[in-house]
Amino acid sequence: MKKSDAVQAVKFALFSASAGIIEVVAFTLLNEVVKLSYWPAYLIALVLSVLWNFTFNRRYTFKSAANIPVAMAKVAGFYLVFTPLSTWLGNMAEQSGINEYIVLAVTMLANFILEYLFCKFVVYRGQENTREEKQKQE
Repeated sequence: MKKSDAVQAVKFALFSASAGIIEVVAFTLLNEVVKLSYWPAYLIALVLSVLWNFTFNRRYTFKSAANIPVAMAKVAGFYLVFTPLSTWLGNMAEQSGINEYIVLAVTMLANFILEYLFCKFVVYRGQENTREEKQKQE
């Protein structure tokens, strides 16, 4: 692993942690205060964290000048698969008696690993570190 890849992974982890905080706070408020059931609380919290994570990782981690709508569409494609699957499995786990916060933690860890790999090798493939180059040209 190159040093730049390690730095990139650390940045992704830190931004993902901040998105994770947003997701946990939103989920907790929706679950404990609003009293939504697991799946709508999870879904709303996930959308908020994805928007945050996409914005910061595109700009600062991958430093990409990739077309934003195209990059977002690729991320949306990832979540078209991940979201229903994680919502369904998470709801099943919670209904079987597993604490909803344990389910959320496991789901968030899977999301972190899978999303990093997807962004690195699909969304920003060939588009990393192009943001600075584009700014120099302007």
